[in-house]
Amino acid sequence: MSDAPARAARRGRGGGGAARRAERTAVSVDTAKYIERNVPNYEVLSDEALDLIEANAETVLAEIGVNFVDNPEALERWKSVGAEVDGERVRIPRGLARKLCATAPSEYTQHARNPDRNVVVGGKNLVLAPVYGPPFVRDAEGGRRYATMADFEKFVKLGYMSKWLHHSGGTVCEPTDVPVNKRHLDMLLAHMVYSDKPFMGSVTEPSRAQDSIEMCEILFGKDFVRDNTVMTSLININSPLTFDSIMMGALEIFAKNNQASIISPFIVGGAMAPVSIAGTLTQVLAEVLAGVAYSQIIRPGSPVIMGTFVTSIDMNSGAPTFGTPEASHITYGAGQLARRLNLPYRSAGSFCGSKLPDAQAAYETANSLNIGLLSGVNFMLHSCGWLEGGLVASFEKFVMDADMLGTLHHFAKGVDMSENGQAMGAIAEVGPGGHYLGCEHTQANFKEAFWRSDLFDYKPFETWDEEGARDTQTLATARVAKLLETYQQPTLDPEIEAKLRAYVAAKKESMPDAFT
Repeated sequence: MSDAPARAARRGRGGGGAARRAERTAVSVDTAKYIERNVPNYEVLSDEALDLIEANAETVLAEIGVNFVDNPEALERWKSVGAEVDGERVRIPRGLARKLCATAPSEYTQHARNPDRNVVVGGKNLVLAPVYGPPFVRDAEGGRRYATMADFEKFVKLGYMSKWLHHSGGTVCEPTDVPVNKRHLDMLLAHMVYSDKPFMGSVTEPSRAQDSIEMCEILFGKDFVRDNTVMTSLININSPLTFDSIMMGALEIFAKNNQASIISPFIVGGAMAPVSIAGTLTQVLAEVLAGVAYSQIIRPGSPVIMGTFVTSIDMNSGAPTFGTPEASHITYGAGQLARRLNLPYRSAGSFCGSKLPDAQAAYETANSLNIGLLSGVNFMLHSCGWLEGGLVASFEKFVMDADMLGTLHHFAKGVDMSENGQAMGAIAEVGPGGHYLGCEHTQANFKEAFWRSDLFDYKPFETWDEEGARDTQTLATARVAKLLETYQQPTLDPEIEAKLRAYVAAKKESMPDAFT
């Protein structure tokens, strides 16, 4: 067996004297391992209901079909495997999509440039990644404004410094001060240089997906990228039942190169899907089956995730709503369908419709995060920083959410029923009428027994009042500043960094700026 992957991993960690010297002086950032659930999934649908939804989805594919727009190569590929193609409409015979999906792996490893940060997506695991896509940012000092590249880099650094966040994400915010056709280069560079956690590639144009591959080949080595998955990227379906050439073109690049894609219907109940839960789940499953099957036509065995983004609309204003019971039912049900397909599952996040990191944001976010954990989600995009229906990435909410992700880690551990967990010795030591503060069991376990927030204030009222009666947003503003002040760039081989920067500069120089 070739040792090229091992050599590439070592290069990714840092090589050369300068890198080793930097590594010796670097601050070690404590990052928790991805969550491994020791609690059961919550299931809302019976086997009979799941059978019916699956049968209805097959009917949708066979009789209604899906559109592959402006993509004649995709139409030819579908014809070659036995689908009926009429114009841009593809009708997939019953059972064909499911048969094609069978080659997709049930789990895969996404490698980080620091191997200690590798994540396994699938099974009972949950990988947490930050907000994705907002054109605006918000903080307590500057308010709501268009995002810049400087904002983007700050979010990458905050993600790197956040203990409970396993993944650096992708478009954490949309840097509008950089040309549209060039910003993906700067965003990828920031993830590669300012963090050593896993990251996502660009999907906004097939050529940008190819740029993502080529930058990863510089970072990890061509052989390593050929043989391993180093990106997990988001491919949204243009619901209902439409696959556009831009997203499918990016999917084709990633699948061909053995890189992972999240095939994710974009569901706004009442607008892009039926208002009923069963109807929405039927459409979600039909779209996922077609998308995953297409990835396997490109390359059997390429890693892929069944995704769904779920919200509904307020029928008075038309605005999206989050943290609702309907979204809960769909998220739980989609998790059951994903497990029946033996695919990793992406859904949920720190969803809220609030304009500020306030009580509404907290309620809706807590509902959404807990639903994600209990529905069996394996990859949770948008796990921190989401505000205003996804239009805004909030610095304060980023650290508030990232802190609360620690509760998911601790809940997912389940109940310790070991001898230490039973604590019979402690009960006998203390006996009737005593207390446990000084007993041997407490002294041995108190440091790790309870989850502790790095943000919330648990001081007595008098102390809290004397210190300025700070609310949670004020505390979060201070934590953002502290994390950025203590940030130190993770070690990267200077030669690799120089090659990445040269690649970005050459690519930018090769094309004029485009802002649309």
